Amino acid sequence: MVALMGIFDEICRMRITIDLEESVIADLVRITGESKKSPAIAKAVVEFVNRREAREFGRLMREGAFDYPFTNDEVEALDR
Repeated sequence: MVALMGIFDEICRMRITIDLEESVIADLVRITGESKKSPAIAKAVVEFVNRREAREFGRLMREGAFDYPFTNDEVEALDR
């Protein structure tokens, strides 16, 4: 879902009000490298969602939720 940002960026945006400690916001600004609060918070939220989705995808892969016809060795052979 986050990957859709770009062409639909302006259409899908929503303003919200959140209550965060100032120290957390300062940390977000520092960690993300953004100079303003809103972009720093948005960047952190997007990264959080991406990581959760990747974790869920990995879990599903490990559990065999996808019927993938190749073994890992076969995939690596294709990359050579």
